[in-house]
Amino acid sequence: MTSMLKRGNSYDEIYNNFHWQIPERYNIANDVCDRWASDETRVALIYEDEAKNVHRYTFRDIQRHANRFANTLLALGLTRGDRVTLLLAQNPECAIGHVACWKAGLVSGPCSVLFGGDAIAYRFNNGQTKVVVTDMANYEKVNALRAQCPTVQHVLVIDGAPEGATNFWSAIENASDAFTNVDTEAEETAWISYTSGTTGNPKGSVQPHRMMLGHMPSLEFIYDFFPQPKDVLWSQADWAWMAGLLDVLMPGWFHGCTVVATAMKGFDPEYAYQILERHEVTLALLTPTMLKLMRAVPDALSRYKLSLRAVLSGGESVGKELFEWADRELNLKINEGFGQTECNVILGNNGKVMPIKPGSLGRPTPGSIVAIINDDGQEVPPGTMGHIACKRPHPVMFREYLNRPDATREKFIGEWLITGDLGQMDEDGYFWFHGRADDVITSAGYRIGPSEIEDALLKHPAVRMAAAIGVPDPVRTEIIKAFIIPAVGVTPSDALAEELRDSVRHRLARHEVPRLIEFVESLPMTTTGKIMRRELREQEKAKKDG
Repeated sequence: MTSMLKRGNSYDEIYNNFHWQIPERYNIANDVCDRWASDETRVALIYEDEAKNVHRYTFRDIQRHANRFANTLLALGLTRGDRVTLLLAQNPECAIGHVACWKAGLVSGPCSVLFGGDAIAYRFNNGQTKVVVTDMANYEKVNALRAQCPTVQHVLVIDGAPEGATNFWSAIENASDAFTNVDTEAEETAWISYTSGTTGNPKGSVQPHRMMLGHMPSLEFIYDFFPQPKDVLWSQADWAWMAGLLDVLMPGWFHGCTVVATAMKGFDPEYAYQILERHEVTLALLTPTMLKLMRAVPDALSRYKLSLRAVLSGGESVGKELFEWADRELNLKINEGFGQTECNVILGNNGKVMPIKPGSLGRPTPGSIVAIINDDGQEVPPGTMGHIACKRPHPVMFREYLNRPDATREKFIGEWLITGDLGQMDEDGYFWFHGRADDVITSAGYRIGPSEIEDALLKHPAVRMAAAIGVPDPVRTEIIKAFIIPAVGVTPSDALAEELRDSVRHRLARHEVPRLIEFVESLPMTTTGKIMRRELREQEKAKKDG
């Protein structure tokens, strides 16, 4: 297992000794699958199903299945650049599907099973999906959308064969398990991830093959010089999100390590301890919300023997109290990381080679040039608030937003990609998050665009206008609050509020459902008719402080 990062005794030594070497032609599948498959015993994936039965897949198993699926997709008529959506959770077939697409020069589309019909249909149509892979639990959602998603030609179901679909395993069983990977360019699209913003529909972030290489130095750094012998990785983070797919699964496979996956629905902290102990997990991605829930489990650390040596956390601030608990009870430093779909893990910590300042985002990861800039793209002095920005080119950066050249241009100020987050850098080079330049809500590690929630609420006949914001919450960082102006003649009630929650739950995802709903007569608006969400947040803060 060869690291991209040279070890060192200090942050400066490690950062200064790193240099990028990105080939012109590169296919992720070669690194995350094929180069490990000659060892028939090397375990790639341990999967615990809903009944907690354990299934093991070697890299050779993954290669055979991915080769069969790649051949099947080509036999169905797909050609280089066509899109395949994987509407699955941490299923083995999801991982196999990504590898198969990359082998064949096709574009995979991670899609969360938490999404409702509107969110799924948008992704199918925007990405012009030709093949969908899903499970029986989500098939009805897909089937109900067929008429409005004309590009979808085939639906494969991993655990059944309902009318209108084909069983995934039956479809691939007679295909050859030999396949020669397409010789893709490093800049060629590997997958498209959809990212929430505050205005309009989610944007398709076009992610090239080179992004795999772009992730590795940062993760080797944050995971304390991963890989080390017997490293096993696990996170409950869904593979539909960058955190699960590119911070855990594929980096683990890049270094030939075993990754643990489960059918866990929601986060069960007791089960999390069981997973960590049973599979001797050494590296985990655990959001602060997950860690807070684990901290609350009685006597957990006297009942479970853990092998953890490093934890990556992010999505929300870890904070001093949680950091000290992990240092004291888990005997490890929580290494906070920062990034986003378009430019992942560009700031981070490694407690072995640098002091960690609890609550900070850390320092630029090896290979990343990160700064605080003003609206003109000029770097500002330490202690000054500005945009957290990353300098291009960087192999971890997205290529563009799908069919959105305007939005792509707006993501940059000169040579700087602006993350949309505001912060400052201190005199020691540590970055501190202060707020969002937009109105994205951060709840339990999810970044949620308010416009999708508002659109879903407006589809209910009882709603005339709607606004969604995040309000502070001690466990989830923020929870979603919706302000509703009822339609004429509608009387607000608790029953109506619950009906509106159900409507959002049906259309979007569970984590996008407003926990709080307040009926109001008016909303603060700009002269151009835009809702002033910042004013709503300030009103909520004043109520709380008052």
